[in-house]
Parts: sequence; structure tokens; C-alpha cells
Amino acid sequence: MSASQPPSERRAGDRAPIELKVEYKRLNTFFADYTRNISRGGTFITTERPLPVGTEFMFALGIPKLDDALRLRGKVMWITSVEDATQANPAGMGIEFQFDSDDERREKVRVVEHLLVDELGEHIAERLLGRKPEGE
Repeated sequence: MSASQPPSERRAGDRAPIELKVEYKRLNTFFADYTRNISRGGTFITTERPLPVGTEFMFALGIPKLDDALRLRGKVMWITSVEDATQANPAGMGIEFQFDSDDERREKVRVVEHLLVDELGEHIAERLLGRKPEGE
């Protein structure tokens, strides 16, 4: 997967259109940007300050129905710079979720899948996932 491929060819799974606040820290500076889509494997963070490809970092997704933010570890897989951005492909970075164990992966995927169901409805979430959401 090259960083110059169109976004539609870079992602491994369909993404759901959702807007969530994303907070992360880089070199003692906190950033608050937004994700407008999410899948069980990753997300795209809209930002004019993308981190370099290959960067692993912790971030928090603010989910309205959860008391605490969902904390995830991600790896920057590709970026769209401000110079290359268009209205259809805004500046930002494609993030692949990273997990320390299968148990952690299952837990976080379950939360993301429930988010999809809550925001989009079970039918659309099932179509995006290609199966019933975990734990349903």
C-alpha cells in the first residue's frame, strides 16, 4: 500500500460516515481534530498537521454515548497533505488500529461496531461490516 494511492484503494474495510472528536498528543502538544469515518480496522483523522507515515500514537475518540473517551493505539498508514487535499479528499491521515492482544482487539472492535449500530442502525452497520456486529 503506497501513500500515493487514492484513499478508496488504501482502506481495508468500508468506513461509516460519522464525526467524532479525536484528541492526541505529539511532542508535548495536544491536538483536537475530527474523524469523519471509522471502520473496525481504522479511521481517517482530518487534520492539517498529519503525523508522518509509520508513526504509532495513542488517541482518544470522544463518543457521545460513552462517559469516557475510547482510547486506541493507531499507526499512520498514509497521509493527504494540505497541498494535495481536495474537497473530496481532505487533508489528514489514515490510521490503522493497533492492538496488544486478541482480547483487546475484540473489546475495541465490539465498541466500534456498537457505535456504528447506534449511529447508523443495525441494517446499515451490518452491510458495512459484511456480517452481524460482534456481540449482537
